[in-house]
Amino acid sequence: MPTVYVTAPPEEAQTIAETLVEERLAACVNRLSTTSTYRWDGEIHHDDEAVLLAKTTDDSYDDLVSRVREIHPYDVPCIERFDEAHVLESFADWRAESVD
Repeated sequence: MPTVYVTAPPEEAQTIAETLVEERLAACVNRLSTTSTYRWDGEIHHDDEAVLLAKTTDDSYDDLVSRVREIHPYDVPCIERFDEAHVLESFADWRAESVD
């Protein structure tokens, strides 16, 4: 089952996280504050962002990505999939029950 890594502006992160959980696309979304350094339009930028770690299922992954793209304010949002090699079975069961 995947964990999806998304970065977002801090003022949008809570809305994105709540939408994913409310719509049962993610069982849980962790939010972490970070500063990102990146190149955009030939210039280096430093911005405060939030890292979102969305716990979802294989079946809901594509729908989660589509929904993030719909509501995310960036032209090119960072959306990366991390597949787990190992996960606590009781956590995996809870996640599967929490996501449609």
